[in-house]
Amino acid sequence: MKARTIGMALCATTLAACAAKHSEKPVAVPAPHAAAPAPAPVAGTVGEETVTATATVRSVNMKTRHVTLEDADAKRFTVVAGPDVRNLAQVKKGDVLRITYRESIAYQVNKPGKTMPGTAATTDVSRAPLGAKPGGSVTNTVTVRATIAAIDKAKAEVSLRNAQDKVTVVKVKDPTKLDQVAVGDIVDITYTEALAIAVENAGHK
Repeated sequence: MKARTIGMALCATTLAACAAKHSEKPVAVPAPHAAAPAPAPVAGTVGEETVTATATVRSVNMKTRHVTLEDADAKRFTVVAGPDVRNLAQVKKGDVLRITYRESIAYQVNKPGKTMPGTAATTDVSRAPLGAKPGGSVTNTVTVRATIAAIDKAKAEVSLRNAQDKVTVVKVKDPTKLDQVAVGDIVDITYTEALAIAVENAGHK
């Protein structure tokens, strides 16, 4: 141990002497190796669907706030525009009411960390500004976080354990992704439901 310490001291002294003799020459320092990028999380969409329907305004009663609409099959029906509906006075006969409904289910798998299984929900509401045609949207998002309890590659199934320790078996749409996950990984399943309503000027479709 003593000989090794003396040898290291001699090497340090020699390097210091060399640096003193050739101090005018810069010493090249090798660049540090870049850290390998973290692998992208396994993610995807289980399903997504969008439905759009239109109806034409046939009459508007401002006193009772009743609006009579006619759908694509020439069937008429009446709805009541509640006090939350802004700018009803902007709606005229012949205007087009466009309703768009969308729902989707997405997932993302992350490695175990500080997060724990649980459920989170959010609601986002928007309305048309004052003076514009009535319209708005409501988006509800629910995220369920679970832990992978078991993986059955032969059946392309994954067992997920939620915060209440309940296990649910899920069929995997793309079995090849099972090679990228492991028991203990965290899965976020997000369900999104969105409803948008807009009134467009007569003749605009």
